Amino acid sequence: MFNKFRLGKKQEHSSTLRDKIEELKKQPIPEHVAIIMDGNGRWAKKRALPRVAGHHEGMKVVRKTTMLANKLGIKALTLYAFSTENWKRPKNEVEYIMRLPEEFLGTFLPELVENNVQVKMIGYKNQLPVHTLHAIEKAIEETKENNGLVLNFALNYGSRAEIIDAVKQVLNDSKNGILNETDLNEDIFSSYLMTSEFKDPDLLIRTSGEIRLSNFMLWQLAYSEFWFTDVLWPDFSENHLLEAIEVFQKRQRRFGGIL
Repeated sequence: MFNKFRLGKKQEHSSTLRDKIEELKKQPIPEHVAIIMDGNGRWAKKRALPRVAGHHEGMKVVRKTTMLANKLGIKALTLYAFSTENWKRPKNEVEYIMRLPEEFLGTFLPELVENNVQVKMIGYKNQLPVHTLHAIEKAIEETKENNGLVLNFALNYGSRAEIIDAVKQVLNDSKNGILNETDLNEDIFSSYLMTSEFKDPDLLIRTSGEIRLSNFMLWQLAYSEFWFTDVLWPDFSENHLLEAIEVFQKRQRRFGGIL
């Protein structure tokens, strides 16, 4: 009796989720969603667990969020996994985080391939441990032919450094006659950024109650819609993502103009 009851609840949840997805898909879905996944450490602390336990739990949420984003028809999902400033954290925590791509992709890569998800990464690769970079590059290679959702990890990423590097490249190209400085505009400058192959995010989500960008995609988020929640990342559910999409669909995006 108990097992039947549990099965019925699961089927009911799946049916309700499908209905919500289909309802949302009647309106425009954001093409590119970016998420600042915040609150893993606080989630663990509330449960008297080590901080790394929060990061491990958060990894499970990455999987659920990715699969739902794919079902919704979102074209790109950029996850802020590790910033250039995060190296300041305790050594054991950093080492654990750097092992997570191996565990996540080692477990879920077949599922990503099966669901036509393509893995990409933005950030500074040369500072990453060899084992971390190998796991990412393996996933990128094995999913390069997929043409569904792009799961883009921002790993060892910092927006200010990215912008400064872009400026240096612009100056160098101008000096070498590759770029005429009078031709420089926003579109051309964007092509020098790590996100050059992506459309700017339509929607930014940040968990844990913090209301700041934390050096994340400062140029690219100029006209994005923001959605903040007090929910800690390990508690971020499918319904939270659906709620964020629903709020996005109700907003009027004027891009500086008048509707």
